[in-house]
Amino acid sequence: MNKPDSAVTITDDTLLDGRIHLTQPREGYRVAIDPIFLAASVPAAPGDMVLDVGAGVGAAALCLAWREASCQVRGIEVQRDLARLAAGNIDRNGFAGRVEVMIGDLLRPPPRLAPSSFHHVMANPPFLPADAATPPPHHGRALAHLEGEATLADWVRFCLTMARPKGTITFIHRADRMEALLGELKSRAGDIVVFPLWPGGSRPASRILVRARKEVWAPTRLAAGLVLHEPDGRYTPAAEAILRDGVGLVL
Repeated sequence: MNKPDSAVTITDDTLLDGRIHLTQPREGYRVAIDPIFLAASVPAAPGDMVLDVGAGVGAAALCLAWREASCQVRGIEVQRDLARLAAGNIDRNGFAGRVEVMIGDLLRPPPRLAPSSFHHVMANPPFLPADAATPPPHHGRALAHLEGEATLADWVRFCLTMARPKGTITFIHRADRMEALLGELKSRAGDIVVFPLWPGGSRPASRILVRARKEVWAPTRLAAGLVLHEPDGRYTPAAEAILRDGVGLVL
């Protein structure tokens, strides 16, 4: 069970080298680099509407809103505690009116979310099927890492439903689930780009960005991807530009 609000210990953190201030729970799921790379990969233009599915405390939504100052971002988050923290983070960073995170379940979405109304949809779904691993002891962390009632197929279906025709849907996911993700996109979307995030050295990619377009049937493309770390463990200049300066990532 989640702790009651009064018992949740929170921390004050920053993203994009201090440009974004973020309040998040000390225990459970903690924001790392995944939502930053997800936001960087969304090709939002001025005036575009973007939906963040599984918005958490708003990290990806805030990073995208900071990079593209004229887009509108909406988020949906099933955990009430996280959605409330997201609302506070939006106000704290001065994005009220442009960014909003609402409480909702993608299997039973709020009526305010009209199908086919977003230019872009982005998502960082749970990485593992429910029966693939022992759930972490913290309920919030378990929800972030293991699929619950909503499977990967449900995430893909919802994202496609919310996107406009020719709009994009973008996921960050584990590389070892690439086959499953591409299988769910097959015959539903096209112009798919698979973009690996390489740790560095000879290690295989553990994360991939996958972007597709609704009702566009161009072939799938495997991109060269991005190397994250130098041999000494430091981030590469290209990774630093995204993580610290908030630059966009061209897939």
